[in-house]
Amino acid sequence: MDCRVVLEAAVPVYDVVTPEAAVGAAISKVGERLNPDLSYVDIEPRSRRSPRGAELPPATVAAGEGLVALELGMTVYDVESEDHAVRIARSEIGSRLEGIALERLSCEPAEEAESETGEDDATEETEPAADADEETLLPEFEEMVEQHRE
Repeated sequence: MDCRVVLEAAVPVYDVVTPEAAVGAAISKVGERLNPDLSYVDIEPRSRRSPRGAELPPATVAAGEGLVALELGMTVYDVESEDHAVRIARSEIGSRLEGIALERLSCEPAEEAESETGEDDATEETEPAADADEETLLPEFEEMVEQHRE
């Protein structure tokens, strides 16, 4: 079984003034630590909500220091269970992000690659049609050139 695991990371950043700058610094920091070994991990800012339901930015900044909530997503292949997939993801990501808290957000079975194959087949079917359109356009173009010469 293959699973898509999403973890929340609490990333501290320093010397930032705005929440936007904190998010950029956090993504850069995590990206540097994960690449090139784990370049397949998706890094996204995590939207948050207050206890009353108001939307909050993914970062909080005070006195030039920020704490940023990021979602780190990866697909774990050939696992026994969802818990096994989460343990593997936490181990792989956590070993490169020492000092950064990680928490499980979700773990779902990954979709089969068959749907992707179907999309590729559809693309191949449209290519011959494009060639047929080019053949019908060329005679019209030649007719226009002849008309222009007259």
